[in-house]
Amino acid sequence: KVLVIDASLFPPEGDDCDSRLMSEAFFRGWRRFVVFGLKGQRFHGCGFGPDSAGVRIDVYGNPGDYLGSGMDGLHIYVHGNGQDQLGQIMKSGKMVIYGDTGQTFMYGAKGGEVYVMGNAAGRPLINAVGRPRVVINGTCLDYLAESFMAGDPLEGGGFVVLNGMEFDHHGRAVPQETPYPGSNLFSLASGGAIYIRDPAGRIDEEQLNGGEIVPLNGKDWELILPYLRENERLFGISVGKDLLQVKGIEKDPLEVYRKVRPRPAREAPEDGLEEWGA
Repeated sequence: KVLVIDASLFPPEGDDCDSRLMSEAFFRGWRRFVVFGLKGQRFHGCGFGPDSAGVRIDVYGNPGDYLGSGMDGLHIYVHGNGQDQLGQIMKSGKMVIYGDTGQTFMYGAKGGEVYVMGNAAGRPLINAVGRPRVVINGTCLDYLAESFMAGDPLEGGGFVVLNGMEFDHHGRAVPQETPYPGSNLFSLASGGAIYIRDPAGRIDEEQLNGGEIVPLNGKDWELILPYLRENERLFGISVGKDLLQVKGIEKDPLEVYRKVRPRPAREAPEDGLEEWGA
């Protein structure tokens, strides 16, 4: 059974909002929700408690802030643009956004699988930890994954794939002028990685703050390929015909993607104590 809600009949927040109705319905056994007519109503996917696996929510219209915040297992599909604070402190589950998303996307997230068809605004994935796995097909304004603390992606940690693509007036996926125009990319991060589609090498060290750009290797590609395949299924952005195409030629993935990782901490000099007279 599916609970279909006309959100235009509800206030944007509070005890009588549609999001509160959904959480109450969940605890009464409902697992499938469709919400339409959204005009800024907030908190969709919130309040379901721990382990909400098996729940699917589809939202249509203009959802408000905090969608999917704190979600733990449910799947939520946004059929349009999102607002600010989507997926903050997300623990697990899946979020699909058929558009752009706003500020501080996935702030403090601990896990989950997320796909964004368009762009993210400023400061996405700040202070994220654990193992979030995120594909952003567009770009971000600035401070992407600042203070990211998501371990080693090759050992189960988290990562972001930034494709730097957009759709032309024919609906074809084409590269943006630069995959990331801002500054403080992966600033002060201590774990995780960002995989950037950047065949022209437009990203440079001046855009970083504590990270380093290194070539992609085969293990990295094996890691992100399943997510790019799912991204293709969701949005029609082909791995071979779109993402790996460079000036009409399909290139090797290692020539197309680059990796940004935390810069290894410098080893303390052996004579450090002597300098202090020890």
